[in-house]
Amino acid sequence: MNTRQEKPNVLIADDSSVMRTLISHFITKLGYNALTANDGDACIHSLNTEKVDLLLLDLNMPGKNGMEVLSYLQTNDMALPVIMITASDDISQAVQCIKMGAYEYLTKPVENDRLEITVSNALSELNLKKKVRLLEKELKQQNIFRRIYGESPALKKCIEQAMQVMETEVNVLIIGESGTGKELFAQAIHSGSKRKNGPFVTINCAAVTNELSDSLFFGHVKGSFTGANSDHIGFFEQADGGTIFLDEIGDMSLDIQAKVLRVLQERKIRRVGEKKERNVDFRLISATHKDFSDAIKNETFRTDLYYRLEEYPLFIPSLRERKEDIPLLANHFLESFCTANNVEPLAFSESVLDKLSQYDWPGNIRELQNIVRRAAINRSGAEISSIHMLPQSNTQEKATEQEPAAQPLPEEPFVDPETATTAQPSVDSIPEAVDNSKGLLLKSAELQAIIKAYKLTGGNQTRTAEILGISRSSLYRKLKKYGIEKNLSLSVTKGI
Repeated sequence: MNTRQEKPNVLIADDSSVMRTLISHFITKLGYNALTANDGDACIHSLNTEKVDLLLLDLNMPGKNGMEVLSYLQTNDMALPVIMITASDDISQAVQCIKMGAYEYLTKPVENDRLEITVSNALSELNLKKKVRLLEKELKQQNIFRRIYGESPALKKCIEQAMQVMETEVNVLIIGESGTGKELFAQAIHSGSKRKNGPFVTINCAAVTNELSDSLFFGHVKGSFTGANSDHIGFFEQADGGTIFLDEIGDMSLDIQAKVLRVLQERKIRRVGEKKERNVDFRLISATHKDFSDAIKNETFRTDLYYRLEEYPLFIPSLRERKEDIPLLANHFLESFCTANNVEPLAFSESVLDKLSQYDWPGNIRELQNIVRRAAINRSGAEISSIHMLPQSNTQEKATEQEPAAQPLPEEPFVDPETATTAQPSVDSIPEAVDNSKGLLLKSAELQAIIKAYKLTGGNQTRTAEILGISRSSLYRKLKKYGIEKNLSLSVTKGI
């Protein structure tokens, strides 16, 4: 392995061939790589095509002179130490060059000792600034991604890509299986962007119906339709100055896709019942667990919208692609459980950690978190030495193709203070409400598990999905499948 440090490149820009030759020879003798340019235009070309660490710049050159090259560096935000070398000893000119960012101003003929010290100091300062920028980047990364745990190469690569795109205005499409943490990455990208002080608005596209899409996305004015008792600001307007996150965008209907595409193109919305258009300024991040190639082929997703969304794709690795992170994640979830529930510190045995690491985790991080919580609840001592909740086989289909089956529910629901929401109205009579219209469905174990979870969480869909070990969109599809979403919503609303 080659560990030698790469030699710095020093560009010498001077219209005198004699000066270029003399300085080049001296720079090479000092152990640096010497590049040359015979005028200002050639200098700028080299700056754009070569890796230059230090510029030795003559002030008076044909074409663009030294001052114009300095101005170019400023305009294009090119952080580069520049040593001015000129025959003029005009103090006012020297001061002007320093104000424009020059590191030093030397007059010809330049003494070798003076040049050597100046070049060495300039490169040392450059290295120091690079180290400072690297540390600042690392600190920023640790702060922004503090809720994303792992040291695997796959995760580090994903974080690095997110760091590269977060300060731009490019639309990001986050692609990954259910439970991999797509929303956490979206929040991190927003937090590291120049819009970090603006709102971050999240929409579950799978839960938005065609009938409500106009009002939800664009808003409405009072009296625009029956039940519109006050003005309502839509999602896009709520995200003005910030970021809008369209989760599960692959589940968006074609009618809604057309409306969203128009907003992305024109950056304007019109509230329902209002004639004037409003300008909106937002950054778009979207996420999906679906393969868009099939959706586009089957004409269930618009090609033009897809290319708007996918300006920068970010692929989140599944848990089976970063198995070295499983022990770290399991211990983190266990520690969080103990802290949140005022439980004495617990630990996993090595055999349990090995078992967790060998499992394929079709439900990804969300499934691991649920397993850890149940293991902590069912513990028999301070060390968790057995895991009984894992399925008998690892041959389940991937989470992108099939959601993991509902797991048995604990007698008492786990309450995480970080995700807990305001208590909802009682839903004790939900089974009866459902039984009135779909009595036979109560024989389904899956349906009973959903109803029980609804009762435990007071009708909170997010917490219900967490307890069942499925995504919010999967829960919504199951409610729709059984035809009970309206009954449940009605029960929660009335506080039955």
